[in-house]
Amino acid sequence: MTPASRFAIAAFLVFAAAATVVSARAQDIAQNAKPPDNAGTGHVCLDQKERRAEADNSRLIRLAAAMRSAKSRMPGTVVRARLCHGPDGLVYVLTVLAHDGKVARLTVDATSGTLVGER
Repeated sequence: MTPASRFAIAAFLVFAAAATVVSARAQDIAQNAKPPDNAGTGHVCLDQKERRAEADNSRLIRLAAAMRSAKSRMPGTVVRARLCHGPDGLVYVLTVLAHDGKVARLTVDATSGTLVGER
């Protein structure tokens, strides 16, 4: 085996080991990361597993009812809906695109269906 081929094999092995370590570290970070606080509003939004657990264990209103509440305040299309922990309990954070092109983030109490915030 020539020195050049030994160097090439060693370089390949080092590169493969580094790629494996970086990939494993990226997976660890992704699994342990919490969703952002929803653009500085102080809300910590739930993932799918947490949403299901909350729906099973508490008296949440349906998302459709929360959307109706938001649309009564701002007619338009709900383009994003998230269930989050707010300062006073669970809330739906709805992003609404109005017919005039404006975008608003409305917060609806997830147990009562009342509109509790707007941005």
